[in-house]
Amino acid sequence: MKATGIADSMLIGPEFEFYLFDNMWYGVETNRSYYEIDSKQALWNSDKDPDSKGYQVHPKKGYHISQPADLSQDIRSRMCMLLAEAGIDVKYHHHEVGGSGQLEIEVELGDVVKMADHTMNIKYIIKNQAILEGKTATFLPKPLHGEAGSGMHVHMLLKKDNKPIFYDPNGYAQLSETAHYFIGGLLKHAASICAFANPTTNSFKRLIPGFEAPVTIGYATANRSAVIRIPSYAKSPDLKRFELRNPDATCNPYYTYAAILMAGLDGIKNKIDPSKNGWGPYDFNLYTLPDEEKAKIDSLPTNIYQALDALEKDHDYLTAGGVFPKRLIEIWINKKRKEAEEIDKIPHPAEFAKYFDI
Repeated sequence: MKATGIADSMLIGPEFEFYLFDNMWYGVETNRSYYEIDSKQALWNSDKDPDSKGYQVHPKKGYHISQPADLSQDIRSRMCMLLAEAGIDVKYHHHEVGGSGQLEIEVELGDVVKMADHTMNIKYIIKNQAILEGKTATFLPKPLHGEAGSGMHVHMLLKKDNKPIFYDPNGYAQLSETAHYFIGGLLKHAASICAFANPTTNSFKRLIPGFEAPVTIGYATANRSAVIRIPSYAKSPDLKRFELRNPDATCNPYYTYAAILMAGLDGIKNKIDPSKNGWGPYDFNLYTLPDEEKAKIDSLPTNIYQALDALEKDHDYLTAGGVFPKRLIEIWINKKRKEAEEIDKIPHPAEFAKYFDI
């Protein structure tokens, strides 16, 4: 980044979504494959929990719920105090959309390399505090069928000589031409970025319509259905930014944040204009478009194999300057393909429900 002369610092702010459950059981054996989850606040406990006080939360109705329905307010606060003690600045925390215990802790913008370290520490602290209080926390992107999945949206901006270079009062959404080129690079390489940012088979169970997760390659202002969202509330020059919404916290943050930066720099160097390439801005709900209109819009990969295939074909932007060794990319692709193939060979309970008596 510094060698290009474009910028000398990148600031990012990830949003950490996760589920807090009371119990979790799972197993994969020769004669059975199962998982079971329990959450006291989930609607399925409305007539089962002998200690129920009647404040169970309906599926997809948990966004910013307040007490007494929000049973996790205090534990989130304790998690955030521990993060502060570890030198991690917390922006805010709240209950997320998932009614069965989905939470979010969002941190302040920070240096990209330090934030990769912080990402590892944040997950460690959250999981250990959950266990300490008799709960279990998971960053699995889609632990519950029919509930919202957990992502790790990444907000970002570049600075040079401590001055923001993404702000232009006259640009679309007050973003500079440089910012638009950065967006163009992200969108051009979005499919291959998924190989790092969404590295599990479960990741793509989250990236489906109807759950505030992106499925299309495009950008827009205040639109959660686009893979790049420009928050309308970030108005000042120092905070003018956008977020990439497809990553989840099963990723390796060092690889993912580096891939994001390299894609953006490629966009700036090659002046990739997102609007001229037909990627938006999409200032409307992409989920409600007619099917014939949706077919005209580029989509994110729908499974890990497509993401890995994209990385295999599109990785020159990563190897520029020797940042990503080609051997690392080869090892990653082989490792992730083997993981996916192993999972594909295991009979799934849903297959029995669908086909047992066929």
